[in-house]
Amino acid sequence: MWIKRPDASRLAGDDIPRSEITPQRIFENRRRVLQAAGAAALGGLIGVGAPEEAHAEFSSPDAKAQKLVAKTNPKFVVVDKPTPFQDVTTYNNFYEFGTDKSDPAHHAGTLRPRPWKVSVEGEIKNPKVYDIDELLKLAPLEERVYRMRCVEGWSMVIPWIGVPLAELIKRVQPTGNAKYVQFITLADPSQMPGLSDPILEWPYSEGLRMDEAMNPLTLLTMGLYGQVLPNQNGAPVRIVVPWKYGFKSAKSLVKIRFVDKQPPTSWNTYAPNEYGFYSNVNPNVDHPRWSQATERRIGEDGFFTPKRKTLMFNGYGDLVASMYQGMDLKKNF
Repeated sequence: MWIKRPDASRLAGDDIPRSEITPQRIFENRRRVLQAAGAAALGGLIGVGAPEEAHAEFSSPDAKAQKLVAKTNPKFVVVDKPTPFQDVTTYNNFYEFGTDKSDPAHHAGTLRPRPWKVSVEGEIKNPKVYDIDELLKLAPLEERVYRMRCVEGWSMVIPWIGVPLAELIKRVQPTGNAKYVQFITLADPSQMPGLSDPILEWPYSEGLRMDEAMNPLTLLTMGLYGQVLPNQNGAPVRIVVPWKYGFKSAKSLVKIRFVDKQPPTSWNTYAPNEYGFYSNVNPNVDHPRWSQATERRIGEDGFFTPKRKTLMFNGYGDLVASMYQGMDLKKNF
């Protein structure tokens, strides 16, 4: 999605010139620079503590939004300070509503998250079309505070609410032919004005290998900060895969397909030399046009604080590295 950085032509607060971050036709639609950028040392991998206290000062979501009651799972709470709700909900990549980071918050009001159904199909014994309320009741809802890393070099820490994707997978019972899971998102021009710009082949498609989909970190997500997902964050249901770059976490899902071959994915189809199928966060594998060795945390400490070092697998190596043992991660990027 974005793109090496010469020393000149930088905007204040940006480490990468906007003209090099995105394809030119997308760049021409951009209207503003990064609102904030963060620094400070990263915390530990997974921290057990008092998550309610950890993000209490930021827990001021939309008072009119429907609340979601969830029990915090302390096994999946990073010690990093959560990103303020305002930044989480106003600085987004969701091209179906525009290419500027502010566009989703401005335009996603046209999305109709209810009624909503998700078709689960393919190489499974129990295909089914799930209503959003059925997904909410698959298992007790959990709050998990995850680091999220975008391929452009910015990161956030978000208290998500959902259920392990593995809970759904167990219910539908994949056959022995199911090797991958494909996620297909809504593509309705009447709800999504950004579809008029043929940046990608719509609908948006993403995918995981079966073991990645079953990993306990992979979250079928219906909320954040104690409320249902705002439209701009992928309402009413999305996937969250915190050890991969953000574009792997597909939003506004309408179809989950179990397939025998690696499925086509949107950004890999658009630029296969830049966006690999795996797209694991990896400081040692640069994007062809910029380094991935460092990042900036949105919502912290202003424009001029030092960048953070990018953590391998976004800091989740203890839970995911074994899936890639023996793989060439530069080739399988």
